[in-house]
Amino acid sequence: MRERDALRRSLPPTPPAMRHAPRLPTRARRAPQPRLALLVNPFYAKDPRASFGKHVLTPTLALTSIAGATPPGWTLRYWDENLLQGPPPADPLPQVVGITVHLTFARRAYALAAWYRAQGAVVVLGGLHVLSCPEEAQAHADAIAIGDGVALWPQILADLARGTLRPRYSADFARPYALDPPPRRDLLPRRAFLTTTSVIATRGCHNRCGFCYLSTAGLHMPYRLREVRQVVDEIAADGQPYAVFVDNNLGSRRDYLRALCHGLKPLGIIWSAAVTIDITDDVPLVREMALAGCTGVFIGFESLEGENLVAARKRTPAPLDYARRVALLHAHGIQVNGSFVLGFDHDGPEVFARTVEWIESVRLECATFHILTPYPGTPLFRQLESAGRLLHRDWDRYDTAHAVFRPRHMSPEALEHGYAWCYDRLFSHRSIWRRRPPDLRAVPAYLAMSYLYKRSNRLWHHLIRRELTALTWRPLIELSRRRHLRFRAQLARREPGVPGTVLSAGV
Repeated sequence: MRERDALRRSLPPTPPAMRHAPRLPTRARRAPQPRLALLVNPFYAKDPRASFGKHVLTPTLALTSIAGATPPGWTLRYWDENLLQGPPPADPLPQVVGITVHLTFARRAYALAAWYRAQGAVVVLGGLHVLSCPEEAQAHADAIAIGDGVALWPQILADLARGTLRPRYSADFARPYALDPPPRRDLLPRRAFLTTTSVIATRGCHNRCGFCYLSTAGLHMPYRLREVRQVVDEIAADGQPYAVFVDNNLGSRRDYLRALCHGLKPLGIIWSAAVTIDITDDVPLVREMALAGCTGVFIGFESLEGENLVAARKRTPAPLDYARRVALLHAHGIQVNGSFVLGFDHDGPEVFARTVEWIESVRLECATFHILTPYPGTPLFRQLESAGRLLHRDWDRYDTAHAVFRPRHMSPEALEHGYAWCYDRLFSHRSIWRRRPPDLRAVPAYLAMSYLYKRSNRLWHHLIRRELTALTWRPLIELSRRRHLRFRAQLARREPGVPGTVLSAGV
């Protein structure tokens, strides 16, 4: 108990706007406006140890994709409570409100649903938590959507218009992904995000890690591809210098990624994506990624302990080879944001220092930490539940920042303390400096990015509330884009396989 109290006292100050959802107004029942639909991304409390800025890098693609599937004749509004613009709109009152529900903000989603239903609106809930806990969600909605929301949304609206709305709709993810319409980015407040060009080209992943949401019971997401030209045209139409691919693993099909790189190359933009570290098995493909504008990859290393990876059913190269593979990405001008999960059964108290020291030794530009969290419906959840190791089902705390189960080799309090220590160390001046790129020309942009992203939490709620995110980041993006264009020219002249100067872009 003393350890947990000390941890709470050591928390950095967090503005109330980042901790608490906006208060909902007093109910004032009014007639809904026919054929007006509102799509809401609920508020969730921000982890004071992590960067507040990461929450406004890109908009939620789930809601803009559903908006793209809305049939003609409907008026649409988009509202993200995490942009700190106050409670969601109700004047005019929408006829239907679609709310995405994830585990950590399920309580807020249900509160919004109750408020809108009391006002007279019809509420539809969808999202991963609805799939994993449908009975729980059903009690809070007029209808729930289980599975592919883009396929279900037109059907739900058609039934609503006919007065035949059903309480439950289900769809799998079997239909061709290329049939999905483009997202409705015109609904977004462009100044509020680092970039509005969040894109998904592929759906699914070749891994089925036991702790990942893709292993949720009932979720069958076969690997699906969109046409390369479709993706490239969508990016070009948004007119942003920086795009973020939100695919689970853009590199699952290397032939597809190579074709995508060829399509992206003429755009002259920079982009980042999540891939697995085994992408470095194909060095020519890494080169193609760099030549096409890839300046950063998000890699789920998860653990430096091989036994943890085997137990999690993650197919990956040996951790002893991670450093060489990171160096290969750096040599192609691609920075690495590593993701690490803490609290596996083979983790002891030494895991925290070992992980951070490795991050610093290979100079990862950025890293994120997550306490192992058993999402409902996953093999990990069933395993810990059957072993009696779950501490509670308070979904608010299933946010990867709290220990919600009993670790095998440490206390829950020790796991939380170690998680906090990792972030405190990584975000320290010393660690930021130790991880600077060897190329001195890249250091100013790296430092600017690091301090804006990692050490500006006191400023972020002001930037977010005043919609200054794009304005603040744009100079760094443009600097990185121009530097990477020069680097691409150098790389194109270099013989494949010949290492060059490490260039670490600032995005």
